[in-house]
Amino acid sequence: MALLELVMIPRASLRTLAASACVLLTAAAGFAADAVNLFDGKSLAGWKPSKNSPEGTYKVADGVLQVRGGQGHLYYVGTDGKASFKNFEFTAKVKTYKGANSGIYFHTAYQDAGWPSAGYECQVNATHADKKKTGGLYAVKDVMDVAPAPDDEWFDYRIRVEGKHIQIWINGKQTVDFTEPADWTPPKGMAGRKVGAGTFALQAHDPGCKVDYKDIKVELLP
Repeated sequence: MALLELVMIPRASLRTLAASACVLLTAAAGFAADAVNLFDGKSLAGWKPSKNSPEGTYKVADGVLQVRGGQGHLYYVGTDGKASFKNFEFTAKVKTYKGANSGIYFHTAYQDAGWPSAGYECQVNATHADKKKTGGLYAVKDVMDVAPAPDDEWFDYRIRVEGKHIQIWINGKQTVDFTEPADWTPPKGMAGRKVGAGTFALQAHDPGCKVDYKDIKVELLP
């Protein structure tokens, strides 16, 4: 009888534990609701290519969003065509191939043609002639000459934006930590390179572009 008393938990404590569990489950459900899968692995649902993108530039095979040649951009517009994000953490798995040049834009907006005039570009390039390499905030905080991830291997790309604070990690190693100053003057010819709100775009830089993306997700932040 004494042994049983040692392992018995008072009812009040059980009620407290149950309440705590409910709080944790509610919090977890709320966190899950704030996570958005941008790519379903089966189709380009929610994505819209610029009109200047050659046919076949973007396609899906074996759960992978493939970028193959051409010059254009694939914009995430969402189910209603109005997708917009402000504070977020974006993650994706990326694989580049020899000579590829691509990029991940954020806080941008759909355009029929041309380089996106709004938002920032996060560079994707290991061996293209452009000296600005993977993990850089293009023309703002560049990673020069040596890419942190090689061609032909999947790597993790993570972008976090909170207010005017922009951070980038490649395979868990931070490559950018930049806060847009109050008196910010964007690079020449890039007047829209500012923090604001908008959507994402994946770039096909030129006919030699060959890049794979998968597991594309965004976590909404306050």
